Amino acid sequence: MLLGLVPAVIAFVVIVAALVGLGFTLDGFVHWATPFADSWDEQWASALRLTIDVVVFGGAAVLAVLTFTALTLAIGDPFYERIWRAVELDLGGEVPDDGAGFWRAARDGAVLIALGIVTAVVVTVVGFIPVVGAILGPVLGVVLSGRLLARELTSRAFEARGIDSAGRRALMRPQRSRALGFGIATQLLFLIPLGAIITMPAAVAGSTLLARSALDAAASGAPAVGHTSSQVNSAV
Repeated sequence: MLLGLVPAVIAFVVIVAALVGLGFTLDGFVHWATPFADSWDEQWASALRLTIDVVVFGGAAVLAVLTFTALTLAIGDPFYERIWRAVELDLGGEVPDDGAGFWRAARDGAVLIALGIVTAVVVTVVGFIPVVGAILGPVLGVVLSGRLLARELTSRAFEARGIDSAGRRALMRPQRSRALGFGIATQLLFLIPLGAIITMPAAVAGSTLLARSALDAAASGAPAVGHTSSQVNSAV
């Protein structure tokens, strides 16, 4: 679990550097992109530009969280595979001999980044809705990001068993609410300063518990109660 902090630290430094760079350049870019506001009353022009600053940076923050996850998983695949395998062995039963591999992590990371860009665009657009946008945007961002996180983090256990994306969706359908809760909880912890670094190894362990719960339920034909919510939540 301690080794699992290393790739998260590397990814965290890269993402923070990108956000800091955006923070220093965003105001100038917004002024350049809104020349029509120069003729407005200074108070209204400042309000418009501040709103755009906040919305754009909020969208970038959502993308940064998802990019962090994809980048961390790609960098730390060997570390997280050890955590995944240790949890699988603790749970017992058949454990695949081979992990999903580097190329799976790289491919899934690219997919997650692409979905993250779409999510960030949606959150940014919603943020411009008058009155409710400032609240609805961040809430929607956490929910959508949490859904994507749960999907990505649970994929290792499924793909190691040769289960494709359609099969994963079918297995996780009865687990939809638990998966969303797990993803949102993980996402909220990621928002805490340095929380993503500490949380990532535990999130890999928790997602393995969640995936195995779905697999065991499918094998027995019963609701997924093999690993309780408290077990999954305790990993995070």
